[in-house]
Amino acid sequence: MQYLLAIYEDHSVYADEKAGAEIIQAHMAYSEMLASAGVIRGGEGLEGTDTARTVRKRGGKMAVHDGPFAEMQEQLGGFYIIEVDTMEEALDWAAKIPMAGDGSVEVRPCIDGPAG
Repeated sequence: MQYLLAIYEDHSVYADEKAGAEIIQAHMAYSEMLASAGVIRGGEGLEGTDTARTVRKRGGKMAVHDGPFAEMQEQLGGFYIIEVDTMEEALDWAAKIPMAGDGSVEVRPCIDGPAG
């Protein structure tokens, strides 16, 4: 089964060039660990929320808005997609994700279906 590991963290940590470089290096090492275990299926870091746009449907009409309008310090910063046998294994991998300051990792099973 594939699982999404969505990383929510305080992006202000990346304003410090040294701290940002250290967390990126930690993610590279984590990615290598996933690859060595043969469980990684995809993943990417994401640009800051100031580059985001949100498409909303209301009353049958679509509209595009700047940003995700996050009202919290933690923002979606990146994700991994892994393939393991159980939720417990996915949670074990999620617990090893490097974090920029405080944060959380949402672990969610992907829907099985035909490949796009």
